[in-house]
Amino acid sequence: MVNRYRMGRSGGVYIPPFKLARMMKEVQDKSSIEYQRMTWDAVRKSINGLVNKVNATNIKNIIPELFAENLIRGRGLFCRSCMKSQMASPGFTDVFAALVAVVNTKFPEVGDLLLRRIVLQFKRAYKRNDKPQLLAAVKFIAHLVNQQVAHEIIALELLTLLLENPTDDSVEVAVGFVTECGSLLQDLSPQGLRGIFERFRGILHEGEIDKRVQFLIEGLFAIRKTKFQGYPAVCPELDLVEQEYQLTHEISLDDEIEAEISLDVFKPDPNFLENEQHYEELKKNILGQESSEDEGGSEVGTDDEDDEESEEEEGKEETMDIKDETETNLVNLRRTIYLTIMSSVDFEEAGHKLLKIKLEPGQEMELCIMLLECCSQERTYLRYYGLLGQRFCMINKIHQENFEKCFVQQYSMIHRLETNKLRNVAKFFAHLLGTDALPWHVLAYIRVTEEDTTSSSRIFIKILFQELSEHLGICLLNERLADPAMQESLECIFPKDNPKNTRFSINFFTSIGLGGLTENLREYLKNMPRLILQQQRAVSESESDFGSSVSSESEGSSFESASEASSSVDSESRRNRRQRRD
Repeated sequence: MVNRYRMGRSGGVYIPPFKLARMMKEVQDKSSIEYQRMTWDAVRKSINGLVNKVNATNIKNIIPELFAENLIRGRGLFCRSCMKSQMASPGFTDVFAALVAVVNTKFPEVGDLLLRRIVLQFKRAYKRNDKPQLLAAVKFIAHLVNQQVAHEIIALELLTLLLENPTDDSVEVAVGFVTECGSLLQDLSPQGLRGIFERFRGILHEGEIDKRVQFLIEGLFAIRKTKFQGYPAVCPELDLVEQEYQLTHEISLDDEIEAEISLDVFKPDPNFLENEQHYEELKKNILGQESSEDEGGSEVGTDDEDDEESEEEEGKEETMDIKDETETNLVNLRRTIYLTIMSSVDFEEAGHKLLKIKLEPGQEMELCIMLLECCSQERTYLRYYGLLGQRFCMINKIHQENFEKCFVQQYSMIHRLETNKLRNVAKFFAHLLGTDALPWHVLAYIRVTEEDTTSSSRIFIKILFQELSEHLGICLLNERLADPAMQESLECIFPKDNPKNTRFSINFFTSIGLGGLTENLREYLKNMPRLILQQQRAVSESESDFGSSVSSESEGSSFESASEASSSVDSESRRNRRQRRD
């Protein structure tokens, strides 16, 4: 196995980690060359893995793991890994610089070696006119200056060299360098930065460089006028080293630099065990006694388990239920949902992770609220949230009902939202409606009249229907709205109760470029006078019929009263005659 391990350029054929660990345990002589080579490869793989996965979010977790490796022995490996990773991912240069700054506080020789290698890379790339290598080296130096690993004098030397014989490429690189570290130079060396900008001004007046590069210089002057706002020297999440602990290395471009490439390859160490023991002591001083505490904690845990078992054997003790009224669990749930949504690559991964979260009955609403809240916080609407909401509506009807409630709540409080949040929310619900993830009867809560809408609600309705027309097309949207089953839900959006409200709805949709949706409403408004006349005629006819019947009844009653009156008069006259005769 040892002979197979020695094969290959990088120390041998691939061996799975568990086999490598087993082989290291089987080696009796810890100072042997075979064991040293195994530990060398293990350190190399570990450092490469840690450097490759570091970012602004997990850098505080990566640093202890990195210090757990022997960085004194593997300083060449660490420097090479940082330079390769930075070359492959220039966008993470500030993260790598922050990592180097922390390591530099404990092992200054590591920071010095890395800075020497980067300066050497810059000088070689400048001589060869290798622009990609030059850009990577310049950006790394700029962020090392920002982290105070490198002295600001090297920044001024570098800019002087780039602008001494200006070309399009050299001026472009210099502009990028000043953009990265100009904020720090403005504080530490304002006179030097002023001289650099005077040189930029002279190049601009000479007019011998390309127009594109001239525009870059003008943009740099604009950034300087704003005092480099938007281009801070160090981001708050990467400001990990206190000022009194910073160790700054002064290296000049004129110095003869030794890269010490021999540190990148394996060499047997005659004092291997002593050096390893020395680093173990350093590691304990840096990281503390975490490992021993963990072991002690595990022993205490076993004792506690034994005590619990004995207590269970003796009998069950009385338990007291504690009810949490501080909503700590709810806050933790929201934090978990938020982190899951923001850390997922796509909506399918987010949906898979969110479905694994155990929700108590009634907590499904929190998932919908957090999804809508995350969507509204984005600068621009991301289709990611619409697809995620659509997936949840399709999976479970409970989520669909919760999104209906969210629609009603958001529309009722739409006046409280900023314009950007309002736009994102409207586009989110438009996606759900356009994909039939949300039933269209929720539109019944919208009433398009002058009295029932505000400026915010009109913006919401405008964006909602414009997104629907863009997603479905005006023809299909018109068919959906003309569906007889939808008329009851749309009677408030296209009101027919009052000519004033009808005209307002027509004018509103025409003003937002969707006048084609109101053709039926226009026809109704056009025929409305005729309908009103017909209704009035029907009412008048019914009234006339009722009047004639009443008059006939009154005539009959008057005739009867007249006959009764005449009969009474006749009877009285007869009585008078009889009295006279008598």
